[in-house]
Amino acid sequence: MNGKLTVSQLAESLGRTTLDNGAMLSPEIIEVELQVLQVLIQDREEFPVYVTIDDSQILCVSYLWREQEIIPERREALLEALLTLNIPMPLSSFSKIGQQYIIFGALSTRSDIDAIRHEIATLSDNTLEAIELMADYLQ
Repeated sequence: MNGKLTVSQLAESLGRTTLDNGAMLSPEIIEVELQVLQVLIQDREEFPVYVTIDDSQILCVSYLWREQEIIPERREALLEALLTLNIPMPLSSFSKIGQQYIIFGALSTRSDIDAIRHEIATLSDNTLEAIELMADYLQ
């Protein structure tokens, strides 16, 4: 992409693509003023990837679970497991916003559509893997 990529341009570009596994992407701008793009992945609609673009990065985020969904006695073990997974989980990291746990990845604003699509696919895969791996810590 040449120049500053906008969420509208990204939505248009992603709307014409599928992932390597054949899953179709359905992008939709859900917050015009804040420039937030929601990308639904076919057969994974319950775990959308949210994309924002600012001057320094393209940020891709997927929501995992809320604090109240954690088994209280297992919280410390869950946090340790998340920290341990941060390095081996490709292209993704864990974080928390308020009471919401997330998984995210960031790209350069100079990234091309293939790199962005790869990040979205990887983040989606990692979201499913994280939920599966952390199931024993959740209610």
